[in-house]
Amino acid sequence: MATIHLTLAPFLLLAAIFLSTEVTAQPAAPAPGPAGPINITAILEKGGQFVTFIRLLNTTQIGKQINIQVNSSSEGMTVFAPTDNAFQNLKPGTLNKLSPDDQVKLILYHVSPKFYTMDGLLSVSNPVRTQATGRDGGAVYGLNFTGQGNQVNVSTGVIETRVSNALRKERPLAVYVVDMVLLPEEMFGEHKISPVAPSPKSKSPAVSDDSDDSSKKAAVPSEKSGSGEMNVGLGFGLGLVMLCLKFIV
Repeated sequence: MATIHLTLAPFLLLAAIFLSTEVTAQPAAPAPGPAGPINITAILEKGGQFVTFIRLLNTTQIGKQINIQVNSSSEGMTVFAPTDNAFQNLKPGTLNKLSPDDQVKLILYHVSPKFYTMDGLLSVSNPVRTQATGRDGGAVYGLNFTGQGNQVNVSTGVIETRVSNALRKERPLAVYVVDMVLLPEEMFGEHKISPVAPSPKSKSPAVSDDSDDSSKKAAVPSEKSGSGEMNVGLGFGLGLVMLCLKFIV
């Protein structure tokens, strides 16, 4: 038995070496690939209540600009996304009254060219510039943030609302929910574009043509009455002259 064991020993040693080599030579599990490019539309669609905002991002081409810039910028971006209810709560005619260029400015006003956390919004220096800043000859188009703790409010000078939960908060893109459409003061402030279609002015009761004519007739004497008075005056004067001549003769 000892002879057999000694004869098998070299083979067992070779088998052990072979097995250890096989285990060592096995390829390691592939590392997870890089995450795909950020897509603002996909983020909003996952949120499930941003149909109107998505439509405006697509029609104005701003959604495409965000995707390009956020994937190439070192500053990142922050988007404030109004819900469908926020758009429904606008006064009738607000969006329809805007020109295509004004719609672009309105959507750009909801995008900041820098990444902000919730805490960062509370410590930021107001006003915070947006993508609409400078489009009207250097107009501010800024947002003002206030609050404390977990409460963050955003003000435009026209409206103020709460910055709600985050659809995304990882750098380089933060997407926060807002319950009101952010209306910039530069567009909707006093003496600017009205957020509602103007109501038709009430007209004063129309004055009939007959009343106008009668007033004109009362104010201006007729030619016939004037000529009649003139004829009476001439007749009276001629009568006096004839009477005087009669006494002289």
